[in-house]
Amino acid sequence: MSSILIIDDSVFQRRVVGAPLRAGGFDVYEAVNGNDGLLKIQELQPDLILLDILMPEKDGIEVLKELHDLGNTIPVVMLTSDVQESTRNECLSLGARAFLNKPVKAEELIPVITALIEKTS
Repeated sequence: MSSILIIDDSVFQRRVVGAPLRAGGFDVYEAVNGNDGLLKIQELQPDLILLDILMPEKDGIEVLKELHDLGNTIPVVMLTSDVQESTRNECLSLGARAFLNKPVKAEELIPVITALIEKTS
């Protein structure tokens, strides 16, 4: 089954997002901030990354910039509670493939993830 890395500083959000993914048979891994996420991306090479924008230490945009500079090909879906058009455009230019608004709903999450993983398989 496909592996997904959730990078979000909120334990609650990681649980809310991770539960339906685990129930759907995905292997789910978690990172607590951008620095932890970058390490786990290298270690795990997940099939997809769910990335929060607002985090301490290294935010989602900084993570995207680093991944972009490294030539990342892993699909990245941004998780956000409110994103301005300029932020959205910046994320898309850095390689983000989709956006999901918080609170993330399983009926929106699963189809987006499945479609992106199928495209890269």
